Amino acid sequence: MTHESFDGFGLAEPILAALRAQKFTTPTPIQTGAIPFLLAGRDLLGTAQTGTGKTAAFALPILNHLAANRVRSKPFHTRTLILAPTRELAVQIEEEFKRFGAGLGLRSVLILGGVGRSPQVQRMSRGADIVVGTPGRICDLMNTRELQLGQVELFVLDEADRMLDLGFIRDIRKVVATLPARRQSMLFSATMPEEVGKLAESLLRDPERVRVAGEEPTPERIEQHVHFMEGSGKRNKLVELLGDPGMQRVIVFTRTKRGADRVSEQLEQAGIGADAMHGNKSQGARQAALERFRTGRARVLVATDLAARGIDVAGITHVVNFELPNEPESYVHRIGRTARAGASGVAISFCDGSERAYLRAIEKLTGVKLTVVSGTPPTETKPPPRGGGQQRNNSANGNQRRDFGGGRGQRRMAA
Repeated sequence: MTHESFDGFGLAEPILAALRAQKFTTPTPIQTGAIPFLLAGRDLLGTAQTGTGKTAAFALPILNHLAANRVRSKPFHTRTLILAPTRELAVQIEEEFKRFGAGLGLRSVLILGGVGRSPQVQRMSRGADIVVGTPGRICDLMNTRELQLGQVELFVLDEADRMLDLGFIRDIRKVVATLPARRQSMLFSATMPEEVGKLAESLLRDPERVRVAGEEPTPERIEQHVHFMEGSGKRNKLVELLGDPGMQRVIVFTRTKRGADRVSEQLEQAGIGADAMHGNKSQGARQAALERFRTGRARVLVATDLAARGIDVAGITHVVNFELPNEPESYVHRIGRTARAGASGVAISFCDGSERAYLRAIEKLTGVKLTVVSGTPPTETKPPPRGGGQQRNNSANGNQRRDFGGGRGQRRMAA
């Protein structure tokens, strides 16, 4: 079934009015595939890349259900729980619910680390229709019974592959074990590795499966360049490139938090407006950096892979891989921040001897040979430790507890 407009889904008029006000006219493929099943009350397993309209695919049916079935939530209870892997994605999801549900009079509460706990508890004391949050803080409030899940009717696990990569499996299992058996559940993921499939089996009941083919791994409208150099030359090369006024809005990616801070400081010293964004920053600092970047007050945002998903800023002209990622899929997510909404973009990568193997893996995955702009391939050296040698933790959500696959010993870093 295809829908040329949102009118054909049977959504409540206030939701349709909000869509019209926001200039949403034609459903995306994930919305066309998911919304009818979710309106029918089915569990759903959705596979779609970021930027495909996935949030609206679950937000619109949820809002429609809540509007049609008015039930007052008890204090510290919620009717809907949505888990997201990063604070930025959680903020965006709640904003979407507010936009599409503007005329419905529903209460939403955002629960995430990096900000004060008391205001979140105070909002929960009145009960909520919708709670959007990150797993660490959600579990913290569950432990103190300032968030209770006995009234949950609708549950969403978004970006499941990213959740597992960040090591949230233990918190997810704790949440799911507390949910009522009678509920509608949705799991969305950009990719579907075996671990996500197992999680879906334990979470969903006879789910409908909606898979939307992603874009080509690296869209043709992104120019992909590589500069070969020794690591010590990267800073000067970055400053030199940023002398081009055509680099109007730029994300620079590093592998580590310390690296992001260092590059940001060096750019500021060179007179280039830049902010760093990573998991060790408070939520207020992260939102302030994102807003400065979005409004153009900072021309450059230096980030770890945290920013590869869950951040949608229009008009990003260039992505610079100051350090190549050690997982080629991360390269695709990084460069996907540019060339959005039909625009073109440029992805620039710096590659030293320790990163030659990473470059080969990227070119193999994408099927694209990066254009060499300067330098000659340096002598290949041993790659740096995974994650840049820093101990991995869940600082993206202000919670240091991590368990990967139920074991204790292997720790992951939420960038």
